[in-house]
Amino acid sequence: MSALGELGRMSRGPSRGTAAAERDGKLDNKAGYLFLLPWLIGLIGITIGPMIASLYLSFTDYNLLQPPQWLGLDNYTRMFEDPRLLNSLRVTLTYVAVSVPLQLVFALLVAMVLDRGMRGLPFYRSIFYLPSLLASSVAIAILWRQMFGKAGLVNQLLALVDIKGPGWISNPDTALSTIILLHVWTFGAPMLIFLAGLRQIPVMYYEAAQVDGASAWARFRKITLPLLSPIIFFNLVLQLIGAFQSFTQAFIVSGGSGGPSDSTMFFTLYLYQKGFANLEMGYASAMAWLLVLIIAAFTAVNFIASKYWVFYED
Repeated sequence: MSALGELGRMSRGPSRGTAAAERDGKLDNKAGYLFLLPWLIGLIGITIGPMIASLYLSFTDYNLLQPPQWLGLDNYTRMFEDPRLLNSLRVTLTYVAVSVPLQLVFALLVAMVLDRGMRGLPFYRSIFYLPSLLASSVAIAILWRQMFGKAGLVNQLLALVDIKGPGWISNPDTALSTIILLHVWTFGAPMLIFLAGLRQIPVMYYEAAQVDGASAWARFRKITLPLLSPIIFFNLVLQLIGAFQSFTQAFIVSGGSGGPSDSTMFFTLYLYQKGFANLEMGYASAMAWLLVLIIAAFTAVNFIASKYWVFYED
C-alpha cells in the first residue's frame, strides 16, 4: 500500500507543477496586459477611434453645429470637381518632388564631409541637427517670413552688391521656392542617419578600390551608394511622408491664405481651411482620407521599386 501511495503522489506531482506554472503564466499575462493598458487606451481612443469617426464623417455633411447627414460618395466626387483642391495637389506634389531629393542630396553631402573626420565633430553634428528640431515650430516659420520679405535680410544682403531683390513671399513665382528652401535647410535628421550609415561601411572596401586605381567618383558610385542604399531608402520614405504632411511653414509664410494666388496652398492647408475655417468637416474628412491614400500609394511604389536599387548584405 505504501508503494502504491508513493506512486500516486509521484503521478500527482507533475500535474500540480503544471497547474502552478499555468497559474504563474496567466498572472504574468495579466501583468503584461495591465502595463499595456495605457498604450491600448491611447491607441483606441486617440488613433483608431478618430480614424473610424473621420471615415464615417467623410460620407456625411457635417459642420460641427448640426448632426451629420449622410451623403454617400458626394464628398469624394466633389473633390475631383474642386479646382482649388486640384491646385493644392499640384502645389504639394511639386513641393515633395523638389524638396525631398534636394534635402537628401544635401544631407548626404554634408554627412560625407563629416565622415572624413574633423575636430569638434559633435559640435558640428549638433549645429546641423538644430534646424531639424526647430523646423516645424511657428517661430522659425515667422523668422523665414521676415527673412524673405520685401525688406527682409535676404534683400538687404543683395542690396550690398547692388541687386534689388523681389518680394520673395509675395511673388507667386518665388513663394513656393522659399518654403522648399526651408525644407532643405532642415536636413539635420537625415544627415545624422546618413552619417551613421557611412560609419558602418568597412574602410577596407575603399582601400582595395583605391589600390586598384578607382577614382573618388567610382568609389562613391560602386561602394558608397550600393552599401548606403538601405539608409537612402529609409530616409526617402520618412521624408516623403513628412513632406506630404507639411503645414506650419505654408500656413505662417502665407498668413494662412495659401497665397499669393494659391502658390503655397498645400493640400493640408486647404484641408484646414475647409475643416476649421468653413466648418465643412465632412468634406475635410474626405480630403484627409485622400491624403492617406496618396501617401500609402507613394510608399507602396517606393517599396516595390526598392527591390531594383536597394541592396542588402545578404
